[in-house]
Amino acid sequence: MKTLKSIMLGLVLLVVCGAAKANNISHDKLTANYAINTYIDAMTRGKLAGLNDVLDKTVEFNMLRGKTVISFSRSAMLDFFKSNKDIEQVCTTSTSIVESNANVTIVKVTMKYDDFVRNNYVTIANTGNGWKITNVYSVFK
Repeated sequence: MKTLKSIMLGLVLLVVCGAAKANNISHDKLTANYAINTYIDAMTRGKLAGLNDVLDKTVEFNMLRGKTVISFSRSAMLDFFKSNKDIEQVCTTSTSIVESNANVTIVKVTMKYDDFVRNNYVTIANTGNGWKITNVYSVFK
């Protein structure tokens, strides 16, 4: 009987600890690669899983249209992503690292469509709470 109680207590503790940790994203998971792959999934495939976790609270989105720079806030971009959820872009996507060190990485994300190319320069910073996207600057060709 004592063994049965010990086993049941162990199982209950395992379930409680597992449920408490289920919704938290580990800071170890918030790597630069995870951040950029999550951004690309949101931009090109409409997959939003983890996007909220990789966007810094002060993230800025800027778009160069001709000679005008248009800026968007974090909430405006999240609304945009939500409105395009599960919509896959018809483009070829590639990435290249522009600059990288222990604290900041700048990644060029190239999205090639039939008629134009969109280059996104994504700045990812090591915030102490994992790698987060702090700035996205888009240029169209």
